[in-house]
Amino acid sequence: MNRVLLVEDNPDDLELARLAFERGSFASAVDVARDGAEALDYLFTPRPEPPQVVLLDIKLPLVDGIDVLRRVKSDPRTRHIPVVMLTSSAQDRDLHACYELGANSYIVKPVDMEQFMAAVNNIGVYWLGLNLTDTQS
Repeated sequence: MNRVLLVEDNPDDLELARLAFERGSFASAVDVARDGAEALDYLFTPRPEPPQVVLLDIKLPLVDGIDVLRRVKSDPRTRHIPVVMLTSSAQDRDLHACYELGANSYIVKPVDMEQFMAAVNNIGVYWLGLNLTDTQS
């Protein structure tokens, strides 16, 4: 199963991303966390099918995306899960911090709706279609 965890607090971006995954038919399940605390709870609750990829915004309520990334990549239970930063921040310090902490990719959200949907579709093509993980048989 191609399960995605989408960590996003902006309702418009959330719906566009869901629509892009639905149109692309890459993800069989898109689970949503609307803040960093909810994302950590999801990721550290044992489940039979962990997400194949996490799309993580930086600017989140309660716990920001950089802190979520830090915790995910520092824990042996979750460090293998690919994390794609999907954020509006184009700041060099955020980009460098995320890669230093182990982000697998960093994508600045396009402001145009069609470009945003195309970016999410491309994420699905790569991370759910082309990329092989060590959990796949």
